[in-house]
Amino acid sequence: MAAVNPYLMFNGTCEEAFLFYKSVFGGEFPYIGKYKDAPAEEGEQLSEEAQNRIMHVSLPIGNTILMGSDSHPRYGDVSFGDNFSISINAESTDEADRIFNGLSAGGKIEMPMNKTFWGAYFGMFKDKFGVNWMVNFDENEPNK
Repeated sequence: MAAVNPYLMFNGTCEEAFLFYKSVFGGEFPYIGKYKDAPAEEGEQLSEEAQNRIMHVSLPIGNTILMGSDSHPRYGDVSFGDNFSISINAESTDEADRIFNGLSAGGKIEMPMNKTFWGAYFGMFKDKFGVNWMVNFDENEPNK
């Protein structure tokens, strides 16, 4: 398995929070994207505020990558306890499926494993104990 990383969820303050974390830890954001950068679902119209929310940001800190995003209006605001996920970066689609299927058994699948517009094989769920998980395989990584 490649890595396990914390994933933080915010209600519109993700960019502010990550700029703060960056000021403390240093480094650069390898990626920061907003919801307006993503293809909209059919019929979906986001407010300007929602379009400017962070869809994904990552900040390397030592051997860990702190990741985060703002909640999407489609799903509503997050509350304490639902404001973080454990993100697993798998080394293959087979490993991603094995982890996803194993950990999601008896839980609630939020997003089934599928290819994404950003070049990953990705899925999200809440396990039967109420813990949020994300499983990701970066299909565009070399040697994968």
